[in-house]
Amino acid sequence: MTTQIKDLAHYKELYKQSVENPEQFWDKEAQTFTWFEQYDKVCEWNFTEPKVKWFINGKMNISYDCLDRHLPDKADQVAILWEPNEPTDQATSYTYQELHDEVCKCANALKNFGIGKGDRVIIYMPMLAELAIVLLACSRIGAVHSVVYCGFSAQAIADRTDDAQAKMIICSDYNKRGHKNIPVKAVVDEAMNIGCNSVETVLVHKNTGGEVNWSDDVDRWWHDEVPNQSPFCAAEEMDAEDLHFILYTSGSTGKPKGVVHTCGGYMVYSCFTFRNVFQYKPGDIYWCSADIGWITGHSYIVYGPLLAGASSLMFEGVPTYPDAGRFWEVCEKYKVNQFYTAPTAIRALMAHGDSFPAKYDLSSIKVLGSVGEPINEEAWHWYNDKVGKGKAPIVDTYFQTENGGIMITPFPGITDTKPTYASYPMPGIQPILVDKDGKEIKENNVEGLLCIKHPWPSILRTTYGDHERCRQTYFSTFKNLYFTGDGARRDEEGRLRIIGRVDDVINVSGHRMGTAEVENAINEHPSVIESAVVGYPHPIKGQGIYAYVISVDKELNDEFRKEINAVVAREIGPIAKPDVIQFVTGLPKTRSGKIMRRVLRKIASNEADKIGDLTTLRNPEVVESIKQGVLV
Repeated sequence: MTTQIKDLAHYKELYKQSVENPEQFWDKEAQTFTWFEQYDKVCEWNFTEPKVKWFINGKMNISYDCLDRHLPDKADQVAILWEPNEPTDQATSYTYQELHDEVCKCANALKNFGIGKGDRVIIYMPMLAELAIVLLACSRIGAVHSVVYCGFSAQAIADRTDDAQAKMIICSDYNKRGHKNIPVKAVVDEAMNIGCNSVETVLVHKNTGGEVNWSDDVDRWWHDEVPNQSPFCAAEEMDAEDLHFILYTSGSTGKPKGVVHTCGGYMVYSCFTFRNVFQYKPGDIYWCSADIGWITGHSYIVYGPLLAGASSLMFEGVPTYPDAGRFWEVCEKYKVNQFYTAPTAIRALMAHGDSFPAKYDLSSIKVLGSVGEPINEEAWHWYNDKVGKGKAPIVDTYFQTENGGIMITPFPGITDTKPTYASYPMPGIQPILVDKDGKEIKENNVEGLLCIKHPWPSILRTTYGDHERCRQTYFSTFKNLYFTGDGARRDEEGRLRIIGRVDDVINVSGHRMGTAEVENAINEHPSVIESAVVGYPHPIKGQGIYAYVISVDKELNDEFRKEINAVVAREIGPIAKPDVIQFVTGLPKTRSGKIMRRVLRKIASNEADKIGDLTTLRNPEVVESIKQGVLV
């Protein structure tokens, strides 16, 4: 099993080893896994082309390591627990043996449809156990999976399918989500009508049994094709650098970027980070509430936990259905030991008050995790006090789709935690701060641009079909560095705090400040539910601060604006006071819950006609109402 950090001295020693001799460090970690053929060399890399390879010429299969490797001693242990949307519906679970058999059946069905090594498969499914089965089945036969969040539009599916030239789409009929029964197959049908010319088969899982349109030419039912297959399928021998999956992420240009991850390095890193960040112990029940449509779900619902032989909980529903106690009810039901969710969910639940977490026995929770964006201080304290009861350390994790796994985090029970700080690099991660000219800033108590100076095993290899875009986006800004696109602050003890995307850093009269920092201050006002801050052109300051604020229990007037500015002045200083505060009923958010600030910047800058693509928004209707209420 991969190394697990024991204490602070051990962390410091491992980190030192990983920086001084990265190849030796990762070679040791890789020996945990099954190599059908040993690799010749641990790593080759340059950040100029860029070209990165790990475990060169090694042969393996990540599905084999997630499943077969555990069967001698974990065949009867639960691998996946599945909790349905409706609390009254039947929950299910799969042991490692049962999961292995279901994955093999699915893999054999895919082979019968002509899917093989290197073929791309688009997956558009809700949070069903079958979604995890499909990922592992693709991995088993060497197919390249690309999950599209089940909620994206038909156009988004078509764009991604066409870019990947996928041969197959796998979907469900409908998606149960809270009170809603959302058509899924109908969205795929629409996508097929506007693109997807490479698709030969659409495999449909019957989730609710609702009515669907049907084409005998391409549509096939899961229940006709999968259950009767053989429960054995040999794992395809994969090169460590073969494509494992493509995950599309929105680009600033509007065209999605297909981030490519490969097999060997991703396997090693996702397992190593899972075991260490969550300090998983045998017998623990681990729950990540993310969607598998995002990198968090790939790495920390499916691959990381299963590679580590863990029991991973999947949840079909939403945190507020049937009421705002659902997360905590599930934690109590399964005696969850590690719980991992997003600040968006935490803030939403916090708005419903303290009574919901107080109703449930949360004493089993040993570690609380936060992911997706920097967690603001108020939400951090609520999470710590009301959910963790001050006894479960919060790991405020930082990473990106392009990174494959967690890069910066506290380690529970080992390193300290500090609200709003992601804190410490994982062993193997070498972060530095640079100024706008790329010069390294070595002192502490500074802000700079966050770069990484050495590759780690799960770094992206390319953007699918467009390597130049990969080079331009991540490796061209600063020579010999991977640029995260984020600004960060390093405190006097060396902890790192992410202060937002570089284009989310506002320069007001020569003072640089992160939008997250201003939002954190605004959110300290007791009547503010959520805020979003952007820069806009200001005739005197260069950039002014424009704040969009949501409140429910306050009269929306200039007096309230003065109160907000007083809080910001108190928290940061008068220079950070917003020049404009617009009260809104909602903020434009992606399906993963991130605020799409480029839209807000365009509106604040009087460029609403240049907003561009909104297909990745879950609430595009809110954009029009914000435009109508703009104050500039």
